Amino acid sequence: MDVLIFLIPIALFLGALGLTAFLWSLKSGQYDDLEGAKWRILDDDDLPGNNR
Repeated sequence: MDVLIFLIPIALFLGALGLTAFLWSLKSGQYDDLEGAKWRILDDDDLPGNNR
């Protein structure tokens, strides 16, 4: 039972760290363009010999 004294604060710290990372990714615009990435994969503009 003594180990819970160490494990509970570590778990709370890791949870807060994960929540902070998630909120930071929301503010930095990570989830703003969910459709654009899949269309950029299919775009052929960067093929060699296709110089526009």
